[in-house]
Amino acid sequence: MAFESLAPLLNRLPAVKRPEGHVHFKKKLGWTLGILVLYFVLANIPLFGLDKTSIDLFELYRAFFAGASGSLMVLGIGPIVTASIVLQLLVGANVIRMDLTDPHQQAIFQGLQKLLVFVMVVLEALPQILGGYMKADAGLAATLGVDVSFITLLLFIQVCIGGVLILYMDEIVSKWGIGSGVGMFIIAGVSQQIVQGLFNWKADNTGVPIGIFPKWIFMAGPTSGIDMNYILANKVLFLYEAGVLALFSTIIIYLMVVYVESTRIEIPLAHAAVRGARGRFPVKLIYASVLPMILVRALQANIQMVGLILSTKGVTLLGTYQKGTPVGGLMYYLSPINGPSDWIPSLVGPKFTSLGVAEPAIWKIILHVFTDASMLIIGGIVFALFWVETTGMGAKNVAEKIQKSGMQIPGYRRSSGTLERVMQRYVPRVTVIGGAFIGVLTLIASLLGTLGGAGGTGLLLTVSIMYRLYEDIASQQMMEMHPMMRSFFGKE
Repeated sequence: MAFESLAPLLNRLPAVKRPEGHVHFKKKLGWTLGILVLYFVLANIPLFGLDKTSIDLFELYRAFFAGASGSLMVLGIGPIVTASIVLQLLVGANVIRMDLTDPHQQAIFQGLQKLLVFVMVVLEALPQILGGYMKADAGLAATLGVDVSFITLLLFIQVCIGGVLILYMDEIVSKWGIGSGVGMFIIAGVSQQIVQGLFNWKADNTGVPIGIFPKWIFMAGPTSGIDMNYILANKVLFLYEAGVLALFSTIIIYLMVVYVESTRIEIPLAHAAVRGARGRFPVKLIYASVLPMILVRALQANIQMVGLILSTKGVTLLGTYQKGTPVGGLMYYLSPINGPSDWIPSLVGPKFTSLGVAEPAIWKIILHVFTDASMLIIGGIVFALFWVETTGMGAKNVAEKIQKSGMQIPGYRRSSGTLERVMQRYVPRVTVIGGAFIGVLTLIASLLGTLGGAGGTGLLLTVSIMYRLYEDIASQQMMEMHPMMRSFFGKE
């Protein structure tokens, strides 16, 4: 295989050492909380030398990129998910031929992904700095007596350091902690946005508080100058401007995701040597989790970044932008829906007018929604299939794990081939159905909008990841109480 020659290089890449033997639950919890605190600290360290007039290219994607504008964490998990997208698409299209059921080739795949993350850190930092979006502070350069290009170089180095740090923080959580670092960072970022969406007293440009509860208190006050009778009579204003729709959609999405996450098919298992020892292997409806949705939205974000950079250079073939917002051409249709203001005509009009652009025709709005729906559903299926194969969740890998644990399906001959054939009846079908279903859920969440501007995708990811984290913690505690369970979960 062509990539076998890269194995020595991939093995030399800096990596977090795997624990030798079992890591106690309390130690895992300590590592997880420690990395979470470190993430919040780094997200609040501003980039030295960054001008205040800088533009955040990924402002609309902060919820699931888990980054913080103007800080060391400005790239967030963007390079990680972009590297995963590129590599999975290349493998899926057979441009790179790899058998991901082979543990050796799977290890090479993971090494290639890490190498590609380093490349993506540079490729995502350079366009923002050289394109003039992240500007060096000329005043600081003059104060220090250095050239502006030196401050620009310092910005580039800081952004790259932050991108590399988040890669290894994710690796620490994956190997020494609980769950996934990527998922934990998403939870942290979105939760912070939701809390701010509920309680933030800071006023917007119109003088109205941003948080929904302070907004209600302000609107009901005698000094607000707001005609409450007019707002209550206008359903759109009441639902959207007052934040009622965002509050209810947040609650509805939360309940829907919890219900869907608990929906599963359970395959009965029995121990081959111990009579009466039985168990069940759950095949969830969202078998590939919601992480493929991160890949879909990340793909859209990178497409938008390319379109925006070309637009600023005078190349409007792919679309036109106003204040970083796509307002025409292919880029408008490929942009994600982020709330009611992107598809309700009475709200789309004022949004475009504020940008100095004519309101789009109804058919353009409908096509925009249809395009986003297609990308979410089809992309959800494709990336779910890739995710299952690249993470060892495919029918063959599951059958081998069950076989090694000493379990078997009652009524079937005890062999990995038999187990694999049974798993093939469920895993591929559930993966496709789950990928499409999570795409539909994401679309609904994006259409309705959420609190704090977290976005429907961000909220859906957060709730699902939190539910999975809860299950991971429960399984970790079970393994602490019953050490023999470790063999079934592939732990030493």
